[in-house]
Amino acid sequence: MPDPDIDVYMKAIATEGQKANLITDYVLRILGLEICADTVVGNAMLRGISGGQKKRVTTGEMLVGPAKALFMDEISTGLDSSTTFQIVNSMKQFVHILKGTAVISLLQPPPETYNLFDDIILLSDSHIIYQGPREHVLEFFESIGFKCPDRKGVADFLQEVTSRKDQEQYWEHKDQPYRFVTAEEFSEAFQSFHVGRRLGDELGTEFDKSKSHPAALTTKKYGVGKWELFKACLSREYLLMKRNSFVYIFKICQICIMAMIAMTIFFRTEMHRDSVTLGGIYVGALFYGVVVIMFNGMAEISMVVSRLPVFYKQRGYLFFPPWAYALPAWILKIPLTFVEVAVWVFLTYYVIGFDPYIGRFFRQYLILVLVNQMASALFRFIAAVGRDMTVALTFGSFALSILFAMSGFVLSKDRIKKWWIWGFWISPMMYGQNAMVNNEFLGNKWKHVLPNSTDPIGVEVLKSRGYFTESYWYWIGVGALIGYTLLFNFGYILALTFLNPLGKHQTVIPDESQSDGQIGGGRKRTNVLKFIKDSFSQHSNKVRNGEIRSGSTSPSTSSDRQERVAAETNHSRKRGMVLPFEPHSITFDEVTYSVDMPQEMRNRGVVEDKLVLLKGVSGAFRPGVLTALMGVTGAGKTTLMDVLSGRKTGGYIGGNITISGYPKKQDTFARISGYCEQTDIHSPHVTVYESLLYSAWLRLSPDINAETRKMFIEEVMELVELKPLQNAIVGLPGVSGLSTEQRKRLTIAVELVANPSIIFMDEPTSGLDARAAAIVMRTVRNTVDTGRTVVCTIHQPSIDIFESFDELLLLKQGGKEIYVGSLGHNSSNLISYFEGIHGVNKIKEGYNPATWMLEITNSSKEVDLGIDFAEVYKNSDLYRRNKTLIEELSTPASGSKDLYFTSQYSRSFWTQCMACLWKQHWSYWRNPVYTAIRFLYSTSVAVLLGTMFWNLGSNIEKEQDLFNAMGSMYSAVLLIGIKNSNAVQPVVAVERTVFYRERAAGMYSAFPYAFAQVVIELPHVFVQSVVYGFIVYAMIGFEWSVVKVLWYLFFMYFTFLYFTFYGMMAVAMTPNNHISTIVSSAFYSVWNLFSGFIVPRPRIPVWWRWYSWANPVAWSLYGLVASQYGDLKQNIETSDRSQTVKDFLRNYFGFKHDFLGMVALVNVAFPIAFALVFAIAIKMFNFQRR
Repeated sequence: MPDPDIDVYMKAIATEGQKANLITDYVLRILGLEICADTVVGNAMLRGISGGQKKRVTTGEMLVGPAKALFMDEISTGLDSSTTFQIVNSMKQFVHILKGTAVISLLQPPPETYNLFDDIILLSDSHIIYQGPREHVLEFFESIGFKCPDRKGVADFLQEVTSRKDQEQYWEHKDQPYRFVTAEEFSEAFQSFHVGRRLGDELGTEFDKSKSHPAALTTKKYGVGKWELFKACLSREYLLMKRNSFVYIFKICQICIMAMIAMTIFFRTEMHRDSVTLGGIYVGALFYGVVVIMFNGMAEISMVVSRLPVFYKQRGYLFFPPWAYALPAWILKIPLTFVEVAVWVFLTYYVIGFDPYIGRFFRQYLILVLVNQMASALFRFIAAVGRDMTVALTFGSFALSILFAMSGFVLSKDRIKKWWIWGFWISPMMYGQNAMVNNEFLGNKWKHVLPNSTDPIGVEVLKSRGYFTESYWYWIGVGALIGYTLLFNFGYILALTFLNPLGKHQTVIPDESQSDGQIGGGRKRTNVLKFIKDSFSQHSNKVRNGEIRSGSTSPSTSSDRQERVAAETNHSRKRGMVLPFEPHSITFDEVTYSVDMPQEMRNRGVVEDKLVLLKGVSGAFRPGVLTALMGVTGAGKTTLMDVLSGRKTGGYIGGNITISGYPKKQDTFARISGYCEQTDIHSPHVTVYESLLYSAWLRLSPDINAETRKMFIEEVMELVELKPLQNAIVGLPGVSGLSTEQRKRLTIAVELVANPSIIFMDEPTSGLDARAAAIVMRTVRNTVDTGRTVVCTIHQPSIDIFESFDELLLLKQGGKEIYVGSLGHNSSNLISYFEGIHGVNKIKEGYNPATWMLEITNSSKEVDLGIDFAEVYKNSDLYRRNKTLIEELSTPASGSKDLYFTSQYSRSFWTQCMACLWKQHWSYWRNPVYTAIRFLYSTSVAVLLGTMFWNLGSNIEKEQDLFNAMGSMYSAVLLIGIKNSNAVQPVVAVERTVFYRERAAGMYSAFPYAFAQVVIELPHVFVQSVVYGFIVYAMIGFEWSVVKVLWYLFFMYFTFLYFTFYGMMAVAMTPNNHISTIVSSAFYSVWNLFSGFIVPRPRIPVWWRWYSWANPVAWSLYGLVASQYGDLKQNIETSDRSQTVKDFLRNYFGFKHDFLGMVALVNVAFPIAFALVFAIAIKMFNFQRR
């Protein structure tokens, strides 16, 4: 009989077939993720878990599996030191007890975490400098002459001892001349060190295979069987669809609205079967149904592309095979297809007046189901091949161009050129359209024969449009669509299997040997961390020595404070800053912040209406004082900073906040403050210098001349050590451009060039190694030493970085402060305060005070000690002194004035416009993925349509010839117009995130931003329309008349323009790119329906005719067709009689040549209207949730 405890444990950890198990719960607990286990992860636009929690989710995703070898890269980013220790300690137990292997890279590991490791691998410049037991690493470096000083973390020492800038400070033999030891020389020395020799002996000895366990290597590629893999992926896809249900509900509602529009425009009382021409209206109605169902699948592109990064990661870790990921995306969409198509067919079929036989009703339903499945599979396949939103949308638009033109409706089969006939036969849309018209026009309602004809009218309609008249073509269409659905889904699986993410590239950083002099400022600044500790200004020393008020000092008078502020200002000027500034303090008293209770927590039984995140926090931040805002993950650090800086977009804020004694007003506060966000949001296509120039241009006073502004920017670049990178493109995080550490410094610099008095920095060292963090903190320290008020949230600082701060505001879980005051020399004030609390463990010699502080104040320690640290603080002398200080600083100094500016923004409206336009110019010029692909696409479509409609422009003999020529214009308007609209949406969406940051910083108002976004498109669209226009005009063979050529270019230009501006407007009015794509597809369908090509304007029922006048595409077609053919007096054959082209256009389409002036005015009005709506929407709506 097995041991009962072991039996229970083994049953609990059994994973197969279970959604939750003991291992999952255990990992959630050790990672501290229990509190957010039921919270969505979120992204830049969707509020979810915190940045540190996301990093732990990444770690947990690997830990819950059965892997015995773990490779963990930078798992501590965004975590506090106690959580990092807890995770690594769990890894140590896993390795030692379960005989596993773990290789972990850490940024800024605290000493206690470093001491958990058995072996150390030290890399530098692609050389292994040391690999072996942790206990011998210092011995190795001491044998070469380098020694780790006291109160210096060994991990920090190891990262710096190989650096040219930092190595000299560790040279032990001061009586001997120092020479830089390269990584290669260290590596060679290690080979002769006793650890290196032993390692070489082990590697030189052949492994004894008899010692290996038979289960050491797995024989299976995946953790569970194929059926379990499929079920797991199916369950996740269902969960994602349920969480994203708004998109699918929106699509169904959208198709319902489209169906109601269609059924009322093709209303049966208005539809007749008296002639072939009127039969063409039915053909248009059927074609429109195919188009709506096709376009409804295009939303798959954005959804698939957005999920690909996660897929590629999980595919690489062998979570599942690609087929197990792809099949659920297909299978679970089938029921949605049945619902969407049912809504369309049930609403439209009998109201429009199609053949009443029930069999034909369900046959139409079947065809449209297959069309939707084929389209969704096609767009999934295109997304998997494109792998980038812009590229995928380009591929998708190009595919639609061919399918659309080769459907048999735009260009009839008998007029397709022989070199394009293959496109007709491979177009799945052709098979769908042929099956639809075949099903309808071979029905009983179309059996009667017209006078002077031998065939039924249904057959006559099919012949006139070039469709097949045999009934078996319906079933050929069914078979073809099934085949294409299988083919595209199979292609989707192949693309997921064999294609990798698009290549990443980073900025090439100069070799250290070449750039150190620039980056570090020469030999005078070789010591990175020592610089932070020892090169403080006299002011900073006064803070530590208690000469300037802090939470632990006695209050002083307002006049004393003014004298000190004046002294600090003079001191800042002595540091050589080109521009003076006015120092300001900020106080906050009993600040609270709450949000509506999340639905997930309500579901778990929570009854409160509000979730309180900050519970009465008080404190003061002063000029020349560097304050650390710390606490465990989720304590409310970023929340407090967002509240104080005015960046919260929702929730409920309470308490008092003052600036130098006056109530805070956000409009004026934004002018004198800066906020360095954790996410480092910047425009990706400008350089470092241009980013700073742009910020300074808009945020500095107009009284500062350009030369002084440039000198100030140069000074800031020197201050933050960005001078060597001034011409580097910023790029997208993790994709291209600057590294994480360089982005952090750029974020700081962008705020510094605004010359702010108060700066908030959210985790400026998160994601950086110890040396990069030291560079950033040196930048922060330099900033404080100019006399500014600086507040930083920070997670796991080393001793050196932690003690570079002057004061600390420590929060506990739940948003309550437990320490607010100065650190003191070597953190003496902090240590004495907590060691004075009964039961708190004393700090060990050499231990990091930041780590100790978090360990002794966590919630489990509170339970063990039976105390509440927040209550202890509230009853302390320190709290009372802080309250006195807050009260004093909340009173305006005598003779001071409240912040006042004559305008909300630093620069005039016109200057804002010019600055925004300048940045947009460089952003577009350096974004070939958008600009070049757009020109390439429009040129390709021009050649495509030119060869398809070759020389059809002047060869007008029959009614169908005119329809074909009009089809070329109709295709261009929709295909290139829609491509412009779709392509601009991701570009505007990326820039909108930057816009939210820049507007919150008070750089400009919404209208200059909108102005620049609109104006920059004008020349690009002009070149696009001219290139397209001349190619198509020449190849199709329209009449070479100066007036007609100019009219053609005019209408094409404004058509492409209003489509582009519509795309911008769609993004500005919707929360994300997915929704804007879906909304846009609905508008495209309505515009298509009312364009005048599918249903001529005179045939539109009177209750819908108003919209035909409000439809921009209808006006474009009116202008293009009327300007080319509205004055032709040659006769053409129609189904009714022979008449002139001019009369036919007037009678059938309602197009009049003498109305062209008004048509031109309306075409100009649409882009202006869309641009105005874009500007208003970008001003009124803020979809960023903070």
